[in-house]
Amino acid sequence: MNILGLIAGGGKFPFLIAKEAKKKHYKVVGVGFKEHTNALLEQEVDSFLWVKLGQLNKVINFFKKHKAQEIVFAGPINKPKALDIRPDFRAAKLLFKLKNRNDASLFKALIAEFESENLPVVSAEKFVPHLLGPEGILTLRSPSPEEVENFYFGWPILKKLGELDIGQCLVVKEKMVIAVEGIEGTNATIKRAGELTGPGCVVLKAFKPGQDRRIDLPAIGLETLKTMLKARASALFFESKNSLFFDLQETIDLANQHNITIVGVGKDYLTTLK
Repeated sequence: MNILGLIAGGGKFPFLIAKEAKKKHYKVVGVGFKEHTNALLEQEVDSFLWVKLGQLNKVINFFKKHKAQEIVFAGPINKPKALDIRPDFRAAKLLFKLKNRNDASLFKALIAEFESENLPVVSAEKFVPHLLGPEGILTLRSPSPEEVENFYFGWPILKKLGELDIGQCLVVKEKMVIAVEGIEGTNATIKRAGELTGPGCVVLKAFKPGQDRRIDLPAIGLETLKTMLKARASALFFESKNSLFFDLQETIDLANQHNITIVGVGKDYLTTLK
């Protein structure tokens, strides 16, 4: 039997990975973080370990003890809370070597650390390919000419921010940047944009150029749309095939009820927006 090591952040994603891995006849051994991971996950895996952020050696030893053959990261970590990390000696050495602690640098170093112990890291999409967001207009309403203009204004800016490893979300309105995602996350970024400028914002979500697909794929879903409703945003453009879309049909149904447009942006679809 194959053995999967699951490093679980928050939300439902770790539960989905555990479920799908078991369908593929994997034994699942999980690690969760206090204040981040849902405690119910412990009941959904074969073995489980609670750790604090920064206890890297403990995590690696746990997976080696259980003979994990693949490692997958699933679910977000609250980044503001993560600033309070207390690293063990192994994690401290890893952090000391980094030129910066942006996502790309940190994830690359983490992957290398696991793989140095013969614990290969695989992308979560191996287990949940159906969660990758589809391309095209997903809602009844198509984007208006103004929303398309805002998309074309903001998309290259978001991609440049991604190259700088700043964030995956940008909110624009009337060809102005309203809010840029930092460590607060997508929902907080959308909320802030609504507070700043009121209704009519356009939300963009994209894969960072050069990003490693094995950790932190862009993710959207029902909670994203609920936040957009509170912020009175009118449109969501996300990068199809490179983003995870949770609760797809529920999200589309709710968007249709409130006349919000959702567009999955891909290479083919970009030409149709011209």
